Amino acid sequence: MSWRPQYRSSKFRNVYGKAAGREQCFDGIAITRNVHDNHFCAVNARFLAIVTESAGGGSFLVIPLEQTGRIEPNYPKVCGHQGNVLDIKWNPFIENIIASCSEDTSVRIWEIPEGGLKRNMTEAVLELYGHSRRVGIVEWHPTTNNILLSAGYDYKVLIWNLEVGEPVKMLECHTDVILCMSFNTDGSLLATTCKDKKLRVVEPRSGRVLQEASCKNHRVNRVVFLGSTKRLLTTGVSRWNTRQIALWDQEDLSMPLIEEEIDGLSGLLFPFYDADTHMLYLAGKGDGNIRYYEIGSEKPYLSYLTEFRSPAPQKGLGVMPKHGLDVSACEIFRFYKLITLKGLIEPISMIVPRRSETYQEDIYPMTPGTEPALTPDEWLSGVNRDPILMSLKEGYKRNSKIVFKAPVREKKSVVVNGIDLLENVPPRTENELLRMFFRQQDEIRRLKDELSQKDIRIRQLQLELKNFRNIPKNN
Repeated sequence: MSWRPQYRSSKFRNVYGKAAGREQCFDGIAITRNVHDNHFCAVNARFLAIVTESAGGGSFLVIPLEQTGRIEPNYPKVCGHQGNVLDIKWNPFIENIIASCSEDTSVRIWEIPEGGLKRNMTEAVLELYGHSRRVGIVEWHPTTNNILLSAGYDYKVLIWNLEVGEPVKMLECHTDVILCMSFNTDGSLLATTCKDKKLRVVEPRSGRVLQEASCKNHRVNRVVFLGSTKRLLTTGVSRWNTRQIALWDQEDLSMPLIEEEIDGLSGLLFPFYDADTHMLYLAGKGDGNIRYYEIGSEKPYLSYLTEFRSPAPQKGLGVMPKHGLDVSACEIFRFYKLITLKGLIEPISMIVPRRSETYQEDIYPMTPGTEPALTPDEWLSGVNRDPILMSLKEGYKRNSKIVFKAPVREKKSVVVNGIDLLENVPPRTENELLRMFFRQQDEIRRLKDELSQKDIRIRQLQLELKNFRNIPKNN
């Protein structure tokens, strides 16, 4: 019997990436050079936020999407943090509210004025203190308004209720720095990756670890829930130091369903999943290309489509929410690529080629909208609810009418699970101890140099005094 190739019928097999022209990019931005493994970029239907390079504190830009072209060097910034900003995320339900976290151990909530910033913003509407070390990740709850999660270098995940401005739960199941957090569709489960080489699925309200995988052969870095399929996808490094992805059953993490090696490069692989099209995008930090796949319910689960290629390396990528896409151009995904060497933010659209200009219902199913399904009290009491869906045909321009109201509160001790978070500082990590050791060595060398200089000066003065005494006196 002759061999015949197997062809897959897929409406997304011809998806292609289209980079925006220079006039549609954002130019002249001093993108941060921080080596922290985050995107340093967040975007929604109205604003683009980028963490910038700054001296003495941390700052980020917030630019209206229609204000493309060259950005002036003195453009107003959000600059209230005392340390480098490590992560920023827009509120999914209120388009002018953004959360940021920093090396100064704080999480801050900012309210961006209508039309963007006119002057530097230094006062946040809410400052959250509960971590004893720098905070590396913030994540909004996908279905509940005013619930925010933060992960710090103190190995803790704090769940904040922004209606009261206090942490309501602390997850203490990690033994090292948390690298990534991802919610499932209704926000009832949280998946985390950690520097202790473990993948965890946690019930966030109780703090109970439901599943845990010790990833020795596949060192996990990033994790993402694959919509409502009850599967997880992780990116990491194999035992041969090649970049690798793995697919897991969220109810059994004993073995991955599949493992697939990508290449031998060293940059971190960022996964992005589109639950509406069942497409997975893989973008490597420092790469110029973006690979994309289609996820299936049966083996082999993962089908490679093609890749978008570019010579410019990316530091990070922001992703436009579905309701901000251009449905008239059959755009199904949009990245905002940070190109540090050029100081450029370049939009990249993923497009399904269609001749018809009418609305394509088969590629735009009902999608999570801008209305929360739950209040914080409902979610904290144990209620789970799927996101409220919207049609991109009729309602994708609709603005949410929810307004953020910051609670009025006095600074005090932060007690969660009977522990004062600001008083109980965990032991320092090995890297922190090394940095402290090197700083102390530098300080010792500096003091020794000062002492030697003072010794030299003292000897000079003693010699001058001796010479002065040997001068014969005139009668």
